[in-house]
Amino acid sequence: MSYIAAKDPAEFAFARILYEKHARQPGRATVTINRPDVYNAFDFQTLREMAAAFLDAAHDDSVAVLVLTGAGDRAFCTGADLKEQQQHCVGSPQTYWKWMGAFIDAHDRLRNIGKPTVARLNGLTVGGGNEFNMACDLAVAADDIYIRQVGTARGSVPAGGATQWLPLIVGDRRAREILFLCEEIPAAKALEWGLVNQVVPREKLDEAVDAMCVKLINKLPGCIRYTKQQLNFWRDFSWSMTIGHARDWLALNNLTFETQEGIAAFNEKRPVDYDRVRRGG
Repeated sequence: MSYIAAKDPAEFAFARILYEKHARQPGRATVTINRPDVYNAFDFQTLREMAAAFLDAAHDDSVAVLVLTGAGDRAFCTGADLKEQQQHCVGSPQTYWKWMGAFIDAHDRLRNIGKPTVARLNGLTVGGGNEFNMACDLAVAADDIYIRQVGTARGSVPAGGATQWLPLIVGDRRAREILFLCEEIPAAKALEWGLVNQVVPREKLDEAVDAMCVKLINKLPGCIRYTKQQLNFWRDFSWSMTIGHARDWLALNNLTFETQEGIAAFNEKRPVDYDRVRRGG
């Protein structure tokens, strides 16, 4: 046994995620964002728990593939918890800078896990949720879901993966359309554009994910790990060249009226007053 030992998932006592090994099939670990009451939005604690689970899966030689999904059938993940953002981050760049560090850490550990990863898209995949989708190697979606980026409509910039990776995945023009217009991308269009690998009827989602995992488990672990390392080149390059700057800029952006209005409008369930923003508040 390696002295760098993985743990039994129960030892972590996670509160925001579910972490399982070999529950559905040998060789598979599953991380489920378990906040269905807020459409599986992630807060600071969720990000820390995700990072811990990803590191443990990386260290566990019995795990050949990791699946990332959300609890329930309404959402995969809808990005940052905007109630937490309004309460703790708006007006406090120092707090947001720390929060963004947890987001970056979770992404880095997922991308560098050394094993193939599959996003099981079981519902809304929005904002930072789509960034976690793109951080996975492959994605299988139910046919009734949609993907959407909302940063420029909600007082943020999707520079935690979307601005870096969407041009690589869907091309420059489509990336600009997704990020500027903030419109819903139905599953069929997501498949056509390359945002997902498969779209299946909802009732066949688990069957399709299981089948993909079997194919990935039956590959040589060292070879697939290094293949992934080589494939990550452009993602790693664009990420490393921009994410530190984005962390500081987004922290300072929490002082602006744009962010205050965008997040407040979401939490108050009202339209953003774009005219007032243009008038300077």
